[in-house]
Formats: sequence, C-alpha cells, structure tokens
Amino acid sequence: EGGQLLRPLRMIKDVREIDLLAEAARRTDESWEEFLTLSITGLTEWEVRDRLMGLLQARGLTPVFCNVGSGPNGASPHQTASDRVIGPGDAVVCDWGGTLEGYNSDVTRTAHVGDPSPEFARAYEAVLAANQAAFEAVRPGVPCQDIDRAARHILTQAGYGDAFIHRTGHGLGLSLHEEPYLVEGNTLPLAEGMVFSDEPGVYLPGQFGIRIEDTVVCT
Repeated sequence: EGGQLLRPLRMIKDVREIDLLAEAARRTDESWEEFLTLSITGLTEWEVRDRLMGLLQARGLTPVFCNVGSGPNGASPHQTASDRVIGPGDAVVCDWGGTLEGYNSDVTRTAHVGDPSPEFARAYEAVLAANQAAFEAVRPGVPCQDIDRAARHILTQAGYGDAFIHRTGHGLGLSLHEEPYLVEGNTLPLAEGMVFSDEPGVYLPGQFGIRIEDTVVCT
C-alpha cells in the first residue's frame, strides 16, 4: 500500500524539488565548463574522476559518483575508471553527479583529446541529434517508451541502432535511478513535474563510446 501511495509522489516533483534539481544540474554543468579549460593529457581516468568530483565539491555539491571511460574503455556504458592514461586521439566519456539537499544531478558529456576522426564526429552528431529528438518528444501524456523510440529512431537511421545498448533515460530525484524509466515496453504516460535523464549513446567495442546526458523536466 505504501508503495502505491509513494509512487506518484516520488515521480511528480513539486516546485521546490524541481528548483533543487535544476540548481544541482546547473552547478554540475559549471563544473564541466571549468573542467574543459584544463588539460587532461597524461592523466589517468582515476585522476580525471578525482578532478571532476573536486569541481563538484567546490560548488557546494556532495559528490556522489563519477565514471570516466577513455578510448576503448568508453565503449562500456558502465566503465567506472581505470589506470589507463589519457592522450591525444582519445574520446573521453564522463558521467558524474552530486547532491544538493539530497537531490541528484546526473550528467554525461563526451570530449575528445585532439582532433576527432571523421567516424567519431559522425557518431557524435548522431548521438546529439538523438538526444535532441528525445527532448523534443517530451510532453504530458506521451508514453515513456515513445521517448526511447524517438532517440532510437535517429540512431538506427544513422546506422548505429545496434550500438545503442541501453534505455534512453531514468527518473531522477532523491534517488539517482528511479521511476519513470524511458524504455521500450513502458507505456506509462509522462506527466507534468516528472524529471528524468535523456541519455542516448553509441558504443563501438575496441574504438570508443559516446553518451550525451541531460536532465529534463516535463512541463
């Protein structure tokens, strides 16, 4: 019974919750802007992870997690970090976040050290287009699975359908992963006040990975 009562309360955020989530996301974006001004050539994934966590902390967030996958390691969506040294020619996938008064941020950005290959640039543009297509599909009443389909359609058209190996998004709030889940088979309609990630990706084993993750509120 408790679960049935709490489920809609957790899924639909009120104004204060949305304000906290937005502020946490804003500070996380700021941490990335500063991160981009610093060279990471010669650092290990662990060192990059520590740097991003420190940038969150400097902005008053409590760091919760940071996953860094460089080069071929980025082709695993759940790469935590390793002793791999980052250098020119590497794509670097960074997925990180922290909490503000208990509310989570969750952002993924993909950078490239030095000039990217045409294949990387093409895949990146496809992921960015899929991220935007999912965003534009969001409105109250739309089934969760339709957001996943919007992103997947773009990547399939671009030839990367088989390389997108996870759901498009998950709810975000007091938990890092909560309802609603944007995944095929979930017919739950979106409602005003739902907050969730929009994170399509392309993962090419032995080469690189790309993920772009934003936080979206349904209005």
